Amino acid sequence: FPHILTVPDTAPGDQSLTRKGSMSVVLDALAQGYGNSTVIENLSVTLRPGITALLGPNGAGKTTLLRTLATIMPPRNGRIRIDDTDIDGERSARKVRDQIGYLPQNFGFDPQMKLVDFVTYAAWMRGVPASQWRRSVGETLEMVDLTDRRRSRMRSLSGGMRQRAGIAWAIVGRPRVVLLDEPTVGLDPRQRLQFRKIVAELDETVVVLSTHLIDDVAAVCDRVIVMHGGAARFDGSVTELAALGHEGLPGHSALERAYMHLLPEREQQL
Repeated sequence: FPHILTVPDTAPGDQSLTRKGSMSVVLDALAQGYGNSTVIENLSVTLRPGITALLGPNGAGKTTLLRTLATIMPPRNGRIRIDDTDIDGERSARKVRDQIGYLPQNFGFDPQMKLVDFVTYAAWMRGVPASQWRRSVGETLEMVDLTDRRRSRMRSLSGGMRQRAGIAWAIVGRPRVVLLDEPTVGLDPRQRLQFRKIVAELDETVVVLSTHLIDDVAAVCDRVIVMHGGAARFDGSVTELAALGHEGLPGHSALERAYMHLLPEREQQL
């Protein structure tokens, strides 16, 4: 986690967990890319508490957007504002990182570290007071159904358990922004149901969920942003998206057909 390994400006335990008002994340004419390649261009979105799904084919810009929201990548152009802070450099990014929980698709960990220490370390980085570590970590491990493996080393966990450990990393301490990149990969059906329950309980939290699984979107999301070519081709509710689906398009549900409808015609062929 490159952005998480930056030591906070204040000592661990000095920061209050009190939430002040409703969190918002504002992207205004955002442009982002790598080298000479532009991945996102002129994207304007405001995110508020609730669960927003990012849908789109590979290369649509979903992961790049999440990395930008996580303050790993400063905007190439445009503006990003998290709560009342404009993110225009490393100093401003450090001010908000304790409020952000980020789970990349492929997250790193020390294979020798015990699970409880892995999640406790996340709590420390997020500024959770030391007096609350035990309770906060215990509650989080219970949420992801890993309490009985708390003393296990990360290397000994199965792929699905490691994915749930990553989810625990992202949500411990109840950050006000939670960014999840393909979080249900490697989870069995029961664990996916548990995941849906977890994110549904993150009230007062801006949750952004990148996924390819339409049924996860239908089950838990309040809002859907469909991305293609670095732009938002749709931004609205799940019901509004489903209304775009029509017979004759590939897909087994109205949501799947609506998603296919938004892709260029050459990509609608299965």
